[in-house]
Amino acid sequence: MQDIKGKAVLFSEMTPPDGGEDAFNDWYDNHHTPSHVQGVPGFLSAMRYRSGAGPHYLAVYELSGADALDCDEYRSRKLTPDDATRDMLSRISGFTRYIAAERFAKARDGDEVAALDAPVIYCVFLTVPMERCGEFEDWFDNEHADALLAGEDWLMVRRFDVMDWDPERHTHMMLHYLAGEHALESSAVDAARQRDARMKFAAESWFNPHRVVYVRRRSRFYKTL
Repeated sequence: MQDIKGKAVLFSEMTPPDGGEDAFNDWYDNHHTPSHVQGVPGFLSAMRYRSGAGPHYLAVYELSGADALDCDEYRSRKLTPDDATRDMLSRISGFTRYIAAERFAKARDGDEVAALDAPVIYCVFLTVPMERCGEFEDWFDNEHADALLAGEDWLMVRRFDVMDWDPERHTHMMLHYLAGEHALESSAVDAARQRDARMKFAAESWFNPHRVVYVRRRSRFYKTL
């Protein structure tokens, strides 16, 4: 079976140039994303998303590991982009780029691969003090994840260590795969947020999550074997 879910991701947001959304999507769908998935070792698959709020577009590339971005092919593409890519990148805004290694994943029905193609992805970033990382990660993996997955529309949770960042130096990224945006207003979410451990973290000054929600756009890009 083809591997489409990796142990790391490249998370990249962009806003297309004014009046150039169609050209941006044509470049991203038909050139940039398939070129990376097909041509770079360690790139397994990719999904694109759209939001009504900036940066407007998100691509999540599934990687065999974070070291996939250390290979010569990827470095060459990043440092010496082709003409179409150089032109588009000179005109986009709202750019972010996070490389993150997966440390925990759990799907509601046990099928992590199927959950990858959920209609909505809810992304949460945190900067956790080093001395609190162990406690935070233990809570997330062993309590909070199960509390969220108790909701029937919360399909999967993933926790990542952020290895490289642009622009914000976050330490942790959590990706939540949802059946719809309505999952964010469910009773399971309310119950999870009212638990004692979560309330304790929420009272601390560092617990200031950056949250973004995106809707899946089209279908997944696969590597052709």
